[in-house]
Amino acid sequence: MYSYSDFDAAFVTERNRQFRAQVERRIAGHLTEDEFKPLRLMNGLYLQLHAYMLRVAVPYGTMSGPQMHQLATIADTWDKGYGHFTTRQNIQFNWPRLRDVPDMLDALADVQMHAIQTSGNTIRNVTADHFAGAAQDELADPRPVAELLRQWSTDHPEFQFLPRKFKIAVTGSPNDRAVTRAHDIGLRMIERDGAIGFEVIVGGGMGRTPMIGKVLRDFLPQEDLLPYTEAVVSVWNLLGRRDNKYKSRIKITVHEHGIDAIRDMVEDRFTLLRSQFTGVDATHLARISKDFAAPAFVTQDTAPFDLAYQRDPVFRSWVDTNTSSHRAPGYAIAQISLKAHGQTPGDATSDQMRAMADLAERFGHNELRVSHEQNIVLPHVHKSNLPTVFAILQQHGLATANIGLVSDIIACPGMDYCALATARSIPIAQEIATRFDELGNEHDIGDLKIKISGCINACGHHHVGHIGILGLDRAGTETYQITLGGDHTETAALGVRTGPGFSAEDIVPAVERVIDTYLAIRTAPDETFLHCYNRVGMVPFKAALYTTSEHADAA
Repeated sequence: MYSYSDFDAAFVTERNRQFRAQVERRIAGHLTEDEFKPLRLMNGLYLQLHAYMLRVAVPYGTMSGPQMHQLATIADTWDKGYGHFTTRQNIQFNWPRLRDVPDMLDALADVQMHAIQTSGNTIRNVTADHFAGAAQDELADPRPVAELLRQWSTDHPEFQFLPRKFKIAVTGSPNDRAVTRAHDIGLRMIERDGAIGFEVIVGGGMGRTPMIGKVLRDFLPQEDLLPYTEAVVSVWNLLGRRDNKYKSRIKITVHEHGIDAIRDMVEDRFTLLRSQFTGVDATHLARISKDFAAPAFVTQDTAPFDLAYQRDPVFRSWVDTNTSSHRAPGYAIAQISLKAHGQTPGDATSDQMRAMADLAERFGHNELRVSHEQNIVLPHVHKSNLPTVFAILQQHGLATANIGLVSDIIACPGMDYCALATARSIPIAQEIATRFDELGNEHDIGDLKIKISGCINACGHHHVGHIGILGLDRAGTETYQITLGGDHTETAALGVRTGPGFSAEDIVPAVERVIDTYLAIRTAPDETFLHCYNRVGMVPFKAALYTTSEHADAA
């Protein structure tokens, strides 16, 4: 895990000092809200529907036990005792008072955390595979590269006022768990002739104009990563539209100019920039990589695990659903669901944060990860400790065995918090999860990704959900459109809209009809919903949805 250098610590301290002075000037009335807005956004502070919201960066989703402990303390001291983990692998505090935010930032700095560039028209938090450094299928740990990109992009003098926000994701596995094809830049580690490099994908994104990214370079040597990335961002910074914020993202630039023209411009710019990177970036990457050395894995008997797995069906269900294969013998990757049935997706109380921090320190080599699916990961747990880990999770309401199932729903805050939202997301997610818990058939349904957004900005990633739900306002009424067939993996695809939307009262029965149709037509229990949809297409699902009158008249 990366540790701050003296420069890093001094930089964050000075940045916090500056923002404290800016907050004092705003409170005193010496800055208007219009003048203060760009300053607060640079430091991760939003003005939401009811209160300010502070978004804290968790670079590439990695944090330590002490850092999670500090987040719990911040939640208790300056918020309402909980935090919300997001699809950008960050955490948000939804109720801070403006005068308290500088103290919150200082508390974050005490554990080497910050909120810089979690908002604004800058390069946002660089995200990565939440199984990085642990996955059995991994080619190489992508986090050193993500940290290099974070350091390069933080306060980059050319990229503080981009046409719009810019997002980068990195994966080191052929199985894409980082949604790289829906990012402004997606980097997929690949190997060619014994050397590690990257497939570079550009122009992905969701929002009102969703697009799947296109391959800009099929192989980029690792030593060229920074100059090439800088070339991409600088070309877009020049071409990106500033006359219309809805057409300013790089996906629109790629669409308007064409991938071939963008490639030519990036290659020309890269040729100029490459000579300016004299190898210091490669040297720095080698230094960073030392911070990401594998933990000291232990060898011990797995008998306690084997016995519990054999005798306890509840534990066995959790293991089968919430753990994944680890690259080290005797270890597992354990996912902690923040999606207990009926609860707000992604929320964790301060007590739950402390419990997860304790587990990381006692049993997880002091590492936690935030997944883009709004869950928490213990990446390195020896199987012999899993029964104890599970028992502690049960005590804190964190042992729901539903990772990847119907109730493991991604949902944006929606109209309960967000000033941009046009419909509620959280209650719909809660109702869907509760309904399928009542039916008791989640495990029979199997792998199924439901994603919900409360407006066309698509913070809930509904475009790439197997079942996507988009909440809209239609003449003062909340209406929910359904899309089917989205895919966020290496075979990324955008979902297809089924037809007219459904009211808030009808959306859960509509989802149930979709899933009942799948269960009726799948060829075998191991045919997933997505495979079934790709086999049969939209027709049977659309027939099930619209043979009743239970839908709104939205177009």
